[in-house]
Amino acid sequence: MNNRLFRDAMGKFATGITIVTTEYNKEIKGMTVNAFMSVSLEPKLIAISIDEKASMYPILQENKKFGLSILKEDQKELSMIFAKQIEKDREVPYKFLDEIPVIDGSLITLSCHVTETVKAGDHLIFIAEVSEMNTSDEDTNPILFYRGKYKSIDQN
Repeated sequence: MNNRLFRDAMGKFATGITIVTTEYNKEIKGMTVNAFMSVSLEPKLIAISIDEKASMYPILQENKKFGLSILKEDQKELSMIFAKQIEKDREVPYKFLDEIPVIDGSLITLSCHVTETVKAGDHLIFIAEVSEMNTSDEDTNPILFYRGKYKSIDQN
């Protein structure tokens, strides 16, 4: 099977959208990631998968810590900025959680410390322990990604 066929098939699995952020050389770096999952409750572990061609790939290997922000429906523009789909035309609202930058106003924010990495084809899976978490009190939905497009949850 060819890569396009496989990518299209995997795109039929709806995912949430996260932004992974870290501070590197006194600058906040980030990227949009939808390859995220919860791994364990004891200890509290999550995993993200990063392409070896991504600029964050070597940074996360060196830093070994990152913030993860699960985006709300009204944060589509932030996802597009970090996915380099649009130019950054405004300040990104950051806050710090356990001294790690996250996106302020997100549905959920996590501060994470890498405990293990696993090479998987052309990606590296970063398994990380969650050191701190904040959740939004707002009654709002996450933004989704399905078939290469942003989607919302229909409440009807």
